[in-house]
Amino acid sequence: MYKRILIAVDGSELAARGLEQGLVLASQLQAEVVVVTVSEPQVTGYEGALGWGGAYNLLPEYQRAQQEAATRVLDAAREKAQAAGVAAEVVHVPDRYAADAIIETAEARGSDLIVMASHGRRGLGRLVLGSQTSEVLARSRIPVLVIR
Repeated sequence: MYKRILIAVDGSELAARGLEQGLVLASQLQAEVVVVTVSEPQVTGYEGALGWGGAYNLLPEYQRAQQEAATRVLDAAREKAQAAGVAAEVVHVPDRYAADAIIETAEARGSDLIVMASHGRRGLGRLVLGSQTSEVLARSRIPVLVIR
């Protein structure tokens, strides 16, 4: 059925449940796994004419912190995959919005299923907080399994 499953993680407890479920499924199907985490671009808000472009001076520090966080998340995911007996490739996509990076990585790696977690928010909570899961669901041509 599914031969290559992409599992999106962000280091949260909810994403850890999604990872766990994705690894169980991959183990049962003897599927390969790609675990992806995404670091969104730094948004400074004010540049140029206002003279507040100094945030770019912090860009290397921001990128280093994002890389360190991604490494921690992916190392933990790799350990869980090994414990589950699942072959897993780990991927960090820096400076991209999560939904875009998840879809692009799934397509580039030949994934035939995307697994990701969702809080299941509705109404104003979803509008205010946004939902990368909803965005992936709406735009992906690859099937998406949502873990709540």
